[in-house]
Amino acid sequence: MAKTPSTMLELETEAPDFSLKDAVTGKTVSRTDFKGKPLLVMFICNHCPFVKHVAAKLAEIGTVFQEKGMGVVAINSNDISTHPDDSPENMRIEARASGYTFPYLFDETQRVAQAYQAACTPDFYLFDRQHRLVYRGQLDGSRPGNNVPVTGQDLMAAAELLLGGGTIPPDGQKASLGCNIKWKKGNEPAYYQS
Repeated sequence: MAKTPSTMLELETEAPDFSLKDAVTGKTVSRTDFKGKPLLVMFICNHCPFVKHVAAKLAEIGTVFQEKGMGVVAINSNDISTHPDDSPENMRIEARASGYTFPYLFDETQRVAQAYQAACTPDFYLFDRQHRLVYRGQLDGSRPGNNVPVTGQDLMAAAELLLGGGTIPPDGQKASLGCNIKWKKGNEPAYYQS
């Protein structure tokens, strides 16, 4: 199981635009759909053991923060020619099985992952109401096999501070760790290191 850390995109970066199809509903979802709302963008996939390890918590967090007025989306950018388990059809099955209430979007061109400098699954980006980056990194310290409970504490604490009007401290934000995004041949971005 290869372990790839997130790139830790610079704080205050404006959320790159996206306009992608939701694998569950077939509707196109764009960043502009969440104008004026805080926005959580998660890069996940179906097959990765790091994502499977936290899928139930992702479903719970998604529901909780959507109910509090936050925009929440998950994006799968993997190459489905090499990883067919991550196809839109299987994304639909996974979203229903895991109880995801947020859009699960397919980034077929991988341009959105590149724009976010996403490197691994899962990878988390939390933006304020102006869609400026205030948190990036890990869900919590749990990883498959390390016997640390999945709590979501790092991401949840940041989201609660954001929703409450507080300031998220930049120090102490830790990189996520997971499977590398499965890039199409010749599509590997310069920031990505295998």
